[in-house]
Amino acid sequence: MRNNHRNNAVALAVENRSGVSRRTTLLALMAAAAVAAAAHFVRPVGATEPAASGFVYTADEQGGSISRIDLSTGRVDSIPVAVMPHNVQFVPSTGKLLVVGVSRSADDHGGGENGQGAEHGKMGGMGEMDMGADGKLIVLDTANLALGPIASFPAGAHPAHVIADPDGKRAFVTDSEHNIVSVIDLENGAVIATVPTGDYPHGLRMSPDGKFIYVANVESGTVSAIDAAELEEVARIKVGRAPVQVAFTPEGSRVYVSLRDENKVAVIDTSTRKVIGRIEVGHSPVQVHATPDGRFVYVANQGTEVAPDNTVSVIDVASGRAVKTIHTGAGAHGVAVSDDGTFVFVTNIVDGTVSRISVKDQSVLKSYQVGKGPNGVTFRSASPALGGAG
Repeated sequence: MRNNHRNNAVALAVENRSGVSRRTTLLALMAAAAVAAAAHFVRPVGATEPAASGFVYTADEQGGSISRIDLSTGRVDSIPVAVMPHNVQFVPSTGKLLVVGVSRSADDHGGGENGQGAEHGKMGGMGEMDMGADGKLIVLDTANLALGPIASFPAGAHPAHVIADPDGKRAFVTDSEHNIVSVIDLENGAVIATVPTGDYPHGLRMSPDGKFIYVANVESGTVSAIDAAELEEVARIKVGRAPVQVAFTPEGSRVYVSLRDENKVAVIDTSTRKVIGRIEVGHSPVQVHATPDGRFVYVANQGTEVAPDNTVSVIDVASGRAVKTIHTGAGAHGVAVSDDGTFVFVTNIVDGTVSRISVKDQSVLKSYQVGKGPNGVTFRSASPALGGAG
């Protein structure tokens, strides 16, 4: 009520003053409104950032390694693996880390001069993988990462991204050369099904209820919706040019899709499986990830090999627009969010770093040097049940 009285008094004063005074007062009110809007991203005086805990894992594609960041100490450890890893995914139900990439024995596939490397197949200026190379799915135990891989399975010619079902029994891997998603039984490594998709499937995520998997098909400009129980494509949705990755909101009602060649993010209504909006973001967006409270979607803008970008666009879900641009390292690519929604982690391919972003004030708090050409990234909480130090 006090604010209403104050606003009414100000409005009355404006109407009773001369033109000059009226303009001055209106300008002051506009400035106050702008400050109020910006206050959402400003840390209150005296407030402190929660201590960082847990672990971040990166797929260092150009270095042929997996890096682990201990957030409580800032220590970074890297271990070599037998693939040029493009994507990595932590499975909470098992404590295992899934890694996909092309075998190092085929070729070490260094990137361009700036080290951005091969990314998303036929990307202009970004290089190309040897499509005949041998792809692998590697399994690591986060309880003892130093032991190296505990299992390795064939995963098609060009595995791009990997996810697991909630109980950690099956892995789903996009094979970009064969335009399929391979379903792998993680107990014995057998491919139990292959699901056809659009052209050049890349990023994929499972719906929060575990019923569907949405897959970004880079070259056909579509997103495939796959029934996770029946293991079949039930819809193919036209979204725009070069979709690279998808992100569900926590309640599963929307999917956000990065459109690399449009500098936009498409929004899909999962009830109708139709695009309901497109949002302008930065240059050549790649990975996207929603916060656990469903308020924001973070978009890494990688740019190109010739002109790498170094920004992350923050989409406000309620308003349907990008409300903040955060500067990270060059070649912003992968995005992961901590389980409690406090921090966002972004890999920077050119710089070989990971940026830790505060969701509270939308700024980079710290950068960590990891292996060369970090692409995929995943977060693991510091739960003692999952092996402590990881």
